[in-house]
Amino acid sequence: MFEQLSEKMLTSLKKIRGQSRLTEANLEETLTELRRGLLEADVNFKVVKNFLERVKLKALGKDVLGQLNPGQQFTKIVHDELVKTLGDQAVDLNLREKRSSILLVGLQGVGKTTTSAKLALYIRKKIGKKPGLVPLDVYRPAAIAQLQILAKGQDLPCFPSDPNDMPAQILEKAQAWAESHMIEVLILDTAGRLQLDEALMEELSILKKLANPQEILLVSDAMLGQASVEVAQGFHQKLGLTGLILTKIDGDARGGAALSIKEVTQVPIKFLGEGEKVTALEVFHPDRLAGRILDQGDVLTLVEKAQEVVDQKQAEASAQRMLKNEFTLEDFLEQIQGLKKLGGLESMLKYLPGMGEISKQMKTMAPPDEEIKKIESVIHSMTTQERRDPRILNASRRERIAKGCGRRVQDINKLVKQFEESKKMMSMMMKSGMKSGGPDGFPGMPSMGGSGIKSVLARGKWRS
Repeated sequence: MFEQLSEKMLTSLKKIRGQSRLTEANLEETLTELRRGLLEADVNFKVVKNFLERVKLKALGKDVLGQLNPGQQFTKIVHDELVKTLGDQAVDLNLREKRSSILLVGLQGVGKTTTSAKLALYIRKKIGKKPGLVPLDVYRPAAIAQLQILAKGQDLPCFPSDPNDMPAQILEKAQAWAESHMIEVLILDTAGRLQLDEALMEELSILKKLANPQEILLVSDAMLGQASVEVAQGFHQKLGLTGLILTKIDGDARGGAALSIKEVTQVPIKFLGEGEKVTALEVFHPDRLAGRILDQGDVLTLVEKAQEVVDQKQAEASAQRMLKNEFTLEDFLEQIQGLKKLGGLESMLKYLPGMGEISKQMKTMAPPDEEIKKIESVIHSMTTQERRDPRILNASRRERIAKGCGRRVQDINKLVKQFEESKKMMSMMMKSGMKSGGPDGFPGMPSMGGSGIKSVLARGKWRS
């Protein structure tokens, strides 16, 4: 979602980065480029105006104007103002009560039901409270069943709503159910409409009065662009929102909604929803998103994601074997599986500093994830002994492996050769990285399995 916004902003900043000093003339030229880029990225025009005024005011300060290295200084100003526009800092859920409730609202089709399950899983895993789901959408035939299926898949308690009851009746019964089942956080999945209307708002107002929720969260589709701002304003005026959840950020939206919605409504964005999986809910950190937009990376989020899916002991053991040059194809297969849990190589790259341009270049090549699948199929076709000691791979074994995975013998030869060469390189990288404080060269950063895979992929593209 943020690729177009990022590209527009980085293109606008390129010119000033090449200047030796920051002057009023090149500042005005850059601000004009930024204005055009932000408007093309579907950012609200009032937000663009306020944002650029703040940037200009800071840039014209005596500590910046005329100084050397204007590119870095100006980028820092833009970054800080981006963070301010997005909301300064992450805002936690207000779940301090012994029993709390969350009212999820939004238009039809924005992903409220899936988000309800995501939120329940997040509360159980990250906050440590027992959530319960309540389907209140009696107008969409499959809505109740959909939430019940999602809940069952994650072993989450879900109230058996009767579609013949009115939402208020369901809520009253669910509150008694929650007390008897010791539910600590009740998540209410309400109905939506294709657009704002009085009947919807009246129903939501009644549910708000009955539930007295600690949180009223608007689930908003990032694909709507500036229209999402108008929707948020409408819900906020009637219900008094406490937070926003932007969904479908993995789509091809231009990114303007994220930059506009907080400043216009003054309601904090609390979560980002990416993908259909119930684990795909990310706490919104304004400073981290600003870094991603300006291609400065977001290593903290990457580490957090890695810690969720990577077995730390297994990763450390793999790192030690790499240091001793004892890394095997079996270890490499584990790295691939860990990488897939993180969303693939392309997904990882967007969190690394300066990788925006590389990510764009990779799209014109064979998809890295497809390359990984091919490598994975070859390794799966080997015996355990062959994975642990590729030196035993004679001609007949390689032919058998090639037939087993539907590849050519030349592909097997290429993989083995690249693996042996990269193993030596990885051992050297690991030793260098340990001196910097961590097995991947980042202080305290767990080994995530990215280095080995990138080494093999970088040494030659696979051919069909």
